[in-house]
Amino acid sequence: MIHYFLQVVLFQLLFLVVYDLFLKKETFFNYNRVYLLVTSVLGFVIPFIKLDVLEQQIPQAFKVQLPAVLIGNPASDGMVPTSTTLDTVVIASQGFSATEIALCIYATGVFIASLLFVLKLRKIYRLKQAATLQKMEPFTLALLPDTEKAFTFLNTIFLGTNLSETQKSHIIQHEMVHAKQRHTLDLLFFELLKIGCWFNPMVYLFQQKLRTLHEFTADRLVASTNKSAYYQTLLSEVFGTTNISFVNTFYSSSLIKKRIVMLQKTNSKKIFQLKYLLLIPAVCAMLFYTSCSSEKENVEDNLADRIANLSAEISTKETLTQAEKDALVTLIYNNFPEGTKGISGEKGKLLYEEWQTENLSDVPFAKIQKVPAYPGCEGSNEEVKKCTSKLIQTFVGENFNTKLANEVNLSGRQRISVQFKIDRTGSVIDVKARAAHPSLEAEAIRVVSTLPQMTPGEENGEPVNVIYALPIIFQIDE
Repeated sequence: MIHYFLQVVLFQLLFLVVYDLFLKKETFFNYNRVYLLVTSVLGFVIPFIKLDVLEQQIPQAFKVQLPAVLIGNPASDGMVPTSTTLDTVVIASQGFSATEIALCIYATGVFIASLLFVLKLRKIYRLKQAATLQKMEPFTLALLPDTEKAFTFLNTIFLGTNLSETQKSHIIQHEMVHAKQRHTLDLLFFELLKIGCWFNPMVYLFQQKLRTLHEFTADRLVASTNKSAYYQTLLSEVFGTTNISFVNTFYSSSLIKKRIVMLQKTNSKKIFQLKYLLLIPAVCAMLFYTSCSSEKENVEDNLADRIANLSAEISTKETLTQAEKDALVTLIYNNFPEGTKGISGEKGKLLYEEWQTENLSDVPFAKIQKVPAYPGCEGSNEEVKKCTSKLIQTFVGENFNTKLANEVNLSGRQRISVQFKIDRTGSVIDVKARAAHPSLEAEAIRVVSTLPQMTPGEENGEPVNVIYALPIIFQIDE
């Protein structure tokens, strides 16, 4: 989700850069209005679009990740080891998780933004209640007593009674343009976006640029009848305005200079409308990015699901067909992220690629005749397997030093990938771990190494080495 919002901000920023560099100074106000509205929405939509045709055009050298190089062969002791995967061990400290804290912050921001929006609407409602209303079909003129305010909200034009008749005439013409072209709806759209995306600075910039564009549009249409008098109105004293982000205000000191400069510009040549074609390569570049990249977590989860499905299909087979072997090799080889030896997903599956391709045909993927047994585990093969898995998880969870988080200043969700072997004597050997912090690796190795002596697994009446992959998730609450 964070990756998605980062893409939204990036894409909206690129759209605004194109606007500022090539379109802002042109007098194609209606086209610019459409551009700002459409591109603000595209920024939210494009991250969801993934075109397979673009992904297929990427040279394989950029898409396929080579598997990790392993020093030594796990089968070098003369026996072919069997690999199994334990369920994920989740270790959580007390308190709120980082995700819960983030959700609380987001919800608080949404609440505050919603409250501010309601207060702004209430302010407009109270102004309208205090005003004297006059019908100017299809609009309503709201005369505000003892003030020089002037702004528009939907079909209502608010006008202060302290303004001169000349000023009122120009302002009403100006505000009628806002009302006719429904500029308030544009600003309300961004106001609603600000509630859900209160943390996105691009939404505020889009609204600001669109409000400025609205003023340019109204100025151009009104000044076409009497530009000199209209200049004089703009250059006169800047009157009080309402501090509401979704109303169109006639007097705004920060915009006066820009509006006068834009009024002095001649109409842009039609040939310059070709600048809008710049939107095509910009969108194509964004689609190329979204189609050829994805979040690492999504890749891992997808691969875990695919391997889980494949495992379910072959779990009852004693041997694999060559096609199934090739499919499994391709699946693992083509999908491992760069620099990793395993994958993890929401189902808590972890698969280590421990074999070179030529050794895969010797690995018995079906259940071994007798699985290793944790002390006290008895019954059928499946019952022993579940019992052993559960007790190993319990042992690791109870013996893992959770104080380590404070000692080495860790936070958030920490993944630890552990691999170990139960050898032919039932001893736990060759414990390895991979984590973001060396202390986590050391602690995982320490805990797993203290597992009790077990009954070894057997195949064809002979004890065999069994390799286990144990994912550990250490949830550290801040």
